[in-house]
Amino acid sequence: MNTVVENHFIDAASNRHLDWLESEAIHIMREVAAECSNPALLFSGGKDSIVLLRLAEKAFRPGKFPFPLVHIDTGHNFPEVIAFRDKRVAQLGERLIVGSVEESIRRGTVRLRNPTTDSRNAAQAVTLLETIAEHKFDACIGGARRDEEKARAKERIFSFRDEFGQWNPKAQRPELWDLYNTRVHAGENMRVFPISNWTELDVWQYIAREKLELPQIYFAHERQVIPRNGLLVPLTDLTPPRDGETVETQIVRFRTVGDISCTCPVSSDATTVEAIIAETAITQITERGATRMDDQTSEASMEKRKKEGYF
Repeated sequence: MNTVVENHFIDAASNRHLDWLESEAIHIMREVAAECSNPALLFSGGKDSIVLLRLAEKAFRPGKFPFPLVHIDTGHNFPEVIAFRDKRVAQLGERLIVGSVEESIRRGTVRLRNPTTDSRNAAQAVTLLETIAEHKFDACIGGARRDEEKARAKERIFSFRDEFGQWNPKAQRPELWDLYNTRVHAGENMRVFPISNWTELDVWQYIAREKLELPQIYFAHERQVIPRNGLLVPLTDLTPPRDGETVETQIVRFRTVGDISCTCPVSSDATTVEAIIAETAITQITERGATRMDDQTSEASMEKRKKEGYF
């Protein structure tokens, strides 16, 4: 089941703020289409990429998108999110290219100690680079935001990646007066973030204003979880309890969706977008800080993954 957002009152100041963010994002998308020869838009079925699709509709409809949609599928994604992804792509009538981590494992380019249960989140970087190389994409549009995590805050809107797909935070290009240098040599590419300046609250307010449909996983529901290191690990075949741990049934929702092996829900009774907006307005923990096990390995874990090609 998916949820369609009901009408939500947003005051005039908030509307003006969303109008400004929307206008900037549309300008960035059109800049990609004008300056890049073979771009793609990453679409996972998550809330940020759902917002990107609406922005692309506003930028390019009634014509077709000037780029395909791309998803890097770990094979360990939440099934309701994948179902939503396929439904939304069919509604839009756009082309979806799926890069499979499972295929990278079969090829031997990704090696995990236990391919059945190990987290495949970091392995996405390899499959993404392979997908970029196969289709010769020179730009990939994504939904990353600077407020998600401190490594994200170092990103430019047009984030340059070298011929190895790697990111060097000290070698990024200036972006003065909304002027973007998109030139790349063969093998190099750009990662482009049209909603880089948005916050989690902005995203939810935009979802409310645009009445965007979402996977039900974003709203409060009953789920079995395992309290672990301050997080609530969802009970699945991929994430069973460890020795000494207990399984609890709680009312939770997901603030972000990703690989099952590293994405946790949060305690919440928010069943509507209005309630989520109210929660988000007072939260003191970042989206990834509250939900991602893979970011707990070290303070620089995200930055290390990004340097290796992670989005």
